[in-house]
Amino acid sequence: MKKYEIMYILKPNLEDADRNVLIGKLHEILQVNGGTVDNVDEWGLRDYAYEIDGDKKGYYVVINVTTDVANINEFDRICKINPSVVRSLVIAK
Repeated sequence: MKKYEIMYILKPNLEDADRNVLIGKLHEILQVNGGTVDNVDEWGLRDYAYEIDGDKKGYYVVINVTTDVANINEFDRICKINPSVVRSLVIAK
């Protein structure tokens, strides 16, 4: 298993309960097969440098995880097809 840092941005118009459920589901993907979410840092609503899909703000979350490549690939796949996830970036440490 390797360590990764992941940043993802969620739509700003999500209700708190819906956002927490989505964050939980995304983190659950990374915890399959013994992966762990080591640190979660929710930055909250931040301004974009430029407008994305008509929005000027997004909800930023940064996490540190220890997991395998299969879980990272699944996380990336889900982020790309979920309309509530604006962007995601995975960096291997």
